[in-house]
Amino acid sequence: MLEILYRDDWLIAIHKPAGLLVHRSELDRRETRFAVQLLRDQIGRRVQPVHRLDRGTSGVLLFAFEGDIAAALGHQFESQAVDKRYLAIVRGWPAEAGRIDHPLRVVRDPYERAADDEVPAQAALTRFRRLASVELPIAVDRYPASRYALLALAPESGRRHQLRRHLKHISHPIIGDATYGKGAHNRMFGEHFGSERLLLANLGLRFTHPVSGEVVSVTAPPAEDFRRVVAALGWSDVNCVPDFIWGD
Repeated sequence: MLEILYRDDWLIAIHKPAGLLVHRSELDRRETRFAVQLLRDQIGRRVQPVHRLDRGTSGVLLFAFEGDIAAALGHQFESQAVDKRYLAIVRGWPAEAGRIDHPLRVVRDPYERAADDEVPAQAALTRFRRLASVELPIAVDRYPASRYALLALAPESGRRHQLRRHLKHISHPIIGDATYGKGAHNRMFGEHFGSERLLLANLGLRFTHPVSGEVVSVTAPPAEDFRRVVAALGWSDVNCVPDFIWGD
């Protein structure tokens, strides 16, 4: 059963687990489970996703029951009117806070690094805050110890793989990212912490309700598999949701 975070007459939001596709894709023809289908079967009603989450990302996923509502919300996402908050575990120790202002070229294939050189790079901005850091006495690559950090992320634009590509750009890739990350660190997290997932979670969305006009906030704590890694790294006392999530 999918966990339902919010529901009214027009909208429904779930907590998508890592590894679940949002909808059917030509790139995953053998996959038989999709969030759209599972939610439709669970509630007995058709739904339309209004934004994307990568397969490996867990967290808040919003749907509409009607096409015009989905279109109205889609416009809010496209116009950067939706406030989004993510949590990630990354390699290294980034600055305590900062902005990544780095244009991104269009990526046609979500499983490839290659960008479309014929399309100009699009403006992309991500704000981040470091919540915790750790140095582990575990050798990775040529270093005798390894450093990691827990980041709160606020993407102010919505480019494909923006957070993953921006963190790679500043040399702090997300752990578990097979496309933009570092294999040695990903393997270490699998061996030592049993984590095979992308350690990126959508903790919340804030938007204007397309019918009532009220501001709606939908939040969710990190998934259990994410929290296990957080605990193993000694960050159990870090407040991952309430205080920082809508802060600047």
